Amino acid sequence: MKSSSLAAGVRPREVWAWAFYDFANSGYTTVVITAVFNAYFVAVVAGGAPWATFAWTASLAASYALIVLSAPVIGAYVDARVAKKRLLLFTTAGCVVFTAGLALVGRGDLALGVALVILSNFFFGSGENLIAAFLPEIAHGEAMGKVSGWGWSLGYFGGLVALGASLAYVSYAQAQGATATEFVPVAMLITAALFAIASLPAFIFLRERAQPVAGAAYRVRSAFARVAETLSHARRHVDLWRFLGCVVFYQAGIQTVVALAAVYAQEVMGFTTRDTLTLILVVNVTAAAGAFSFGYVQDRIGHVRTLVFTLIGWLIAVVLACMAEGVTTFWVVANLVGLCLGSSQSAGRALVGYLSPPARSAEFFGLWGFAVKLSAILGPVTYGLVTWITHGDHRLAMLVTGVFFVIGIGLLAGLDVARGRRAALYE
Repeated sequence: MKSSSLAAGVRPREVWAWAFYDFANSGYTTVVITAVFNAYFVAVVAGGAPWATFAWTASLAASYALIVLSAPVIGAYVDARVAKKRLLLFTTAGCVVFTAGLALVGRGDLALGVALVILSNFFFGSGENLIAAFLPEIAHGEAMGKVSGWGWSLGYFGGLVALGASLAYVSYAQAQGATATEFVPVAMLITAALFAIASLPAFIFLRERAQPVAGAAYRVRSAFARVAETLSHARRHVDLWRFLGCVVFYQAGIQTVVALAAVYAQEVMGFTTRDTLTLILVVNVTAAAGAFSFGYVQDRIGHVRTLVFTLIGWLIAVVLACMAEGVTTFWVVANLVGLCLGSSQSAGRALVGYLSPPARSAEFFGLWGFAVKLSAILGPVTYGLVTWITHGDHRLAMLVTGVFFVIGIGLLAGLDVARGRRAALYE
């Protein structure tokens, strides 16, 4: 880790602690949202009903709607109170507790499953915004892509650890004749425990360097006032706002694939739980490689070119997934998705940090969270509706998902990163 990549006064151990939080929370998205609980929810909790996929996506949409409503206000509040770390502790504890609670969900427990998914995902998403807001404090502007890539790549290794532990237990349990209602709850407990333990370095070593905003009252209403002020000055940050609009669409495609990968694998390709875990375990390796390598590529060739390149890769992957008939082709598609996933997620987070005014980093990352969570409503719910209307045509639903990437590429064409950076520095 080069000291030239770090902001003044930042020690390497702080950056590793920050990046290790990505390691900690990735187990939740990998095991709960992507690999295990989503398919379990559709096939077991909802009993494979025609509306089961829509019920899963609607549950996620409800949690993301809560984040959409709260993220900008939380961001403005923590900027005023310098409270990122305190709120991060609270959101981490919430996600851990409600993830462990998923172990109580069995066959037919639809209401309990929906409630726990909404709560656990709300706390996860809120914490994701808070940890991202530390990025401008620990990295130089020109190195944000690189440092963000360190976090994302380490995050995928965290997903690997959680998946590997879950796969080991699932393989053992299935060998003993256990069913999904017996081994999935244990996988939820494993995921919650790993999140709690691996998040500790961030709370021990990471420092908060932001200063309270002058004259900001220590009341929630001051946060609303700052959000209103940000929105009223949108013209000063035209490129950031254009990019956030772009995020809504291309992330709609990404969030759909993340939320429904295991469902697609099992419903269309006939994968078992163990097959799906093995597939996503391998995909996390390619995702880590993509996040790490493209962080350097982004700083060298530019943010927009890197994103366009990865979004084209996403579009190709979606089309191939719709056409895939054999397992081999689907494995190729899955690893292409992994490579594009790591690179596009890292590039997007870094670009938001690059275009955000330093004094309002948490607030603008809250708006980034707003855009990402709005996309997580738009994409998966569209997929769920298509499958419901077409009585389970997952291939058509996946093809519709590709439209979101096309729109995202189109919006990137008019982005002027240099102008956006100047606007951020002169705020």
